[in-house]
Amino acid sequence: MSQFWKPGAERPRLLDDEEGGVLFFSAPHSSSSGYGYASLERQRQRLPVYKYRTAILYLVENHATTIIVGETGSGKTTQIPQYLKEAGWAEGGRLIGCTQPRRLAVQSVASRVAEEMGVKLGEEVGYTIRFEDITIPGVTMIKFLTDGVLLREMMDDPILTKYSVIMVDEAHERSLSTDMLLGLLKKVQRRRPELRLIISSATIEAKSMSAFFSSSKKHQVQAPDDHIRQVMPAILSVEGKGFPVDIHYSEEPVSNYLQAAVSTVILIHSKEPTGDILVFLTGQDDINAAVQLLTEDILVHEKQSSGLLILPLYSGLPRAEQDLVFSPTPKGKRKVIIATNIAETSLTLEGVVYVVDSGFSKQRFYNPISDIENLVVAPISKASARQRAGRAGRVRPGKCFRLYTEEYFVKEMPAEGIPEMQRSNLVSLVIQLKALGIDNILGFDWISPPSPEAMIRALEVLYSLGILDDDAKLTSPTGFQVAEIPLDPMVSKMILSANVYGCSEEITTIAAVLSLQSIWVSSRGSQRELDEAKQQFAVAEVLKFNL
Repeated sequence: MSQFWKPGAERPRLLDDEEGGVLFFSAPHSSSSGYGYASLERQRQRLPVYKYRTAILYLVENHATTIIVGETGSGKTTQIPQYLKEAGWAEGGRLIGCTQPRRLAVQSVASRVAEEMGVKLGEEVGYTIRFEDITIPGVTMIKFLTDGVLLREMMDDPILTKYSVIMVDEAHERSLSTDMLLGLLKKVQRRRPELRLIISSATIEAKSMSAFFSSSKKHQVQAPDDHIRQVMPAILSVEGKGFPVDIHYSEEPVSNYLQAAVSTVILIHSKEPTGDILVFLTGQDDINAAVQLLTEDILVHEKQSSGLLILPLYSGLPRAEQDLVFSPTPKGKRKVIIATNIAETSLTLEGVVYVVDSGFSKQRFYNPISDIENLVVAPISKASARQRAGRAGRVRPGKCFRLYTEEYFVKEMPAEGIPEMQRSNLVSLVIQLKALGIDNILGFDWISPPSPEAMIRALEVLYSLGILDDDAKLTSPTGFQVAEIPLDPMVSKMILSANVYGCSEEITTIAAVLSLQSIWVSSRGSQRELDEAKQQFAVAEVLKFNL
């Protein structure tokens, strides 16, 4: 069991924490939605972003790009699209688009905005994720969607003529789709100066983002003064809404973060006042293991562990189980939400007072020389650590238990994470850009340029598959057909080639399996059925499929 040091108490001899040991938010101490009897409208007006409503609408009207740095709990994600709609940006059949990096965030935010506006989800407010379109053309005014879905829409409508404003939310996550979308939106603005962009995040580097969207000096010299004002991005900072969060560090490095997280949850439940607990782990396997360990502890120590509701949260979880996380905590109970980094910024989890931060997340890393991409457990950045801690201060003063030492946080933890663009396989990205008519891939305007080795490897793979010709253009019809299929290009080419060899049925089954992280789906209490299903694929000597 790890020992923690609380700032202000006697502490180990370590380097002073440049962050002060305690996170403070500048907004007044008032509760957010879900607590109290205020109407939804009064709750909206209490959000910090409300007092910036006029300023935001002015900046959007007068600047092509507006960068909003809004701390956790400021209300930027749910309120800004509503402000735009109220100001008339959705009139005349136009759409206000708001992108999120994750499907679960798209669904939860759209539901919340529809509730606040008093409309049915799917009408004035809708959302689109892969395989699910909850919108009505001509009726929907505010549309939430993932970055990837908007990129797919650009295949049919390259300059996004349906949209008057596009808000790219949680841009700090710097996913492959987000970086690609930012580069494309910059190009779209040159063709559609009336299109307004809002780049929103909690931890984004506003100056670097502003520099990326600024026009070149050559254009500024030749353009009138009012045009210069419009193309120069505006930056607005919005304070968060929260309470102070005490940061507790592990006195010694932990050897097993999973066991340490479980032990810390048990310690909090036995020693701390009421309040939900949010635990950050790396993925589904870790989460299921932690749920199992806590469940076993409840059975062994029924009296001490009574009242715990253990809830997992990850992207592959069935929707019904995801909704349990957002439901109010029953009286006399304490929720323990065990989540991936999906809960860092995209979601609002009311009632959380304690956070347990393992210090790790799963990230993809690609080696262009070996052409191998791995999903590995890697340390998080300081920016992510601050976001995780901020989850604890939403309803009252909270505590964050970090399963790493203060010395590691100050001296060794990186300030920012590595953008996905610089550690991913770029094959799918290259073919999407080619399909959009962007042939000069190496000259494309990236906010964080990918490595030349990864880009060259992607071009080589596509050429070897017959998707690109000698001039690095899409072949006809194969290249254009592959670009239309929203799968890995290798899988898409496999499906197209199956018709020639007369094995389409078998290949589509294999393609479906390859498109999932795991073909096994389990729910709470169904471990026995899962084991029986796996057993059907087993023989005495070896598994038929190693999935």
